[in-house]
Amino acid sequence: MTPQTDISARAWAELLLLALIWGGSFLAIRTALDEIGPLTSVFFRVSLAALALWVWIWARGLALPRGAALWRAGLVMGLLNNVLPFSLMAWGQLHIPTGLTSILNATTAVWGALIAALVFADERLTPRKIAGVSLGFAGVILAIGPDVLDGISVADLGQIAVVAGTLSYALASVWGRRHLSGVSPEVAAALMLTGASAVMTPLMLSTEGVPQLAMAPRTIVSVLYYALVATAFAYLLYYRILKMAGASNLMLVTLLIPPVAITLGAWVRDERLEPTAFSGFALLGLGLLVLDGRAARWLRARHAGKI
Repeated sequence: MTPQTDISARAWAELLLLALIWGGSFLAIRTALDEIGPLTSVFFRVSLAALALWVWIWARGLALPRGAALWRAGLVMGLLNNVLPFSLMAWGQLHIPTGLTSILNATTAVWGALIAALVFADERLTPRKIAGVSLGFAGVILAIGPDVLDGISVADLGQIAVVAGTLSYALASVWGRRHLSGVSPEVAAALMLTGASAVMTPLMLSTEGVPQLAMAPRTIVSVLYYALVATAFAYLLYYRILKMAGASNLMLVTLLIPPVAITLGAWVRDERLEPTAFSGFALLGLGLLVLDGRAARWLRARHAGKI
């Protein structure tokens, strides 16, 4: 299938909106973590988002999923795409800046290309993809920094947790393609979040106890934001942009999120990143552009005198 390269002004606007929403989610999650535990924060996120999506599905009159196989697929998808990455990243954010979390989060696309090549015959690793994956992982190593060679600190573990979360995201994309490809995006997302809620509820209760609802106003606002806006609404917006602009253009959101998260982290929490984090992000971003073929198409067009 030929990659879609054209992107309309409306798609650009919605892509920027999605980047702002997801970029803000890192700050919202970190703010909530000042008062609630990582697993409690994830429980609120998946359960409130699932409820919102089921209301949306009911209001739109969409067909409800039938058969145990779909619910099992949704449970596994929720584990891979929500429970593991959300929990790992929430714990990681306790120990590293929000901006660095957003940079490492971009590793998802690199893992995705590598795992898809191992699983699907139509996603083989071409020389271009190998170059993109190599640049991406080099960027991650640079962003984490050389200090990790001197011994593993809790901050290093936080970074490793975030990167492990991105690997789980990539595994989820493979699982979703195989088991949920015939389900409407809204229903697939609701199934996934419902499965995640079923796992997170006993996990949270057994480790962090019953959540206290008497939270500070800023915690409540943060929870509502990352659950309803940055999860439920963002999923709907994500699939809308995917349909409008294609997967290749949608990958650009990965490069737009970190500047938002870095700016908000510096402004609200006075966070500062090491120069290696910015250098690593630049290298990772170049790897992503090479992966989706955008850089190669630009060079070919320039060579042909079209730009």
